[in-house]
Formats: sequence, structure tokens, C-alpha cells
Amino acid sequence: MARRPHARRSSAVCQVFISADPQLYAYRARSVRLHGVATSIRLENLFWQVLQEIAARDGYSLAQLCTKLYDELVAEHGAVDNFTSFLRACCTRYLALQLSGEIPRDARVPVRSITLGASAALLAH
Repeated sequence: MARRPHARRSSAVCQVFISADPQLYAYRARSVRLHGVATSIRLENLFWQVLQEIAARDGYSLAQLCTKLYDELVAEHGAVDNFTSFLRACCTRYLALQLSGEIPRDARVPVRSITLGASAALLAH
């Protein structure tokens, strides 16, 4: 059977992603109290790692960060439709802002102390 010419290129590009440790995309549920109500949040381990990094930068526990994000989201937008998706978006945005240089990689700089510039607005859309 003849190989398709594009199959090899496709595999090479995907190798960067498929070679990742399966534990990165395995789900883990954590119980978090939001205003005294226990709720379960189910995220992939990679997202939990990023949230832990953000929490550590700002001197919060993971539960404190989740509560703070939830409270600020409710204050800004009212009801929360999908908090888990919001957390994934926070993680992705955090990493994108690090790549763009808007958030320093220096973990000693708290995220809450950062004022974003014009290029961050582009990432919002």
C-alpha cells in the first residue's frame, strides 16, 4: 500500500502533542468550597498545575484562588454558567500572556500586581 505524502508530515506535527505524558490530560476532581458550599471541579491535571502556579505566585492556596476567581467573576458578570470552562480559559490566557511577555515568568511577581497593556486586549478576543 502506497503512503500518502502528507501522512508523514501530519504525524511529525502531532508528535509534539501525542508524546505528552498521559497524566497531563487525565482528569482529576477536587472539592472546593465556594461560600461554604462544597463543589467538585473536574479538570485535567495540566490545568490544575497551572492554577497551582498562579495560586503560589499570589500567595493563595488552590482553594483560595478558585474562590477569589469565582467571586470576581460573579461580581463582574453575575451568574456563572460554566466555572470549569472559565478556569481552563484562565489557565490558557495566563500561559498566552506569559508567552507574549505581558506576565513575567518570574514567579516572585504576583499576578494580581500586573496591569495588562494593549497586546493583552488582543488575547481577550
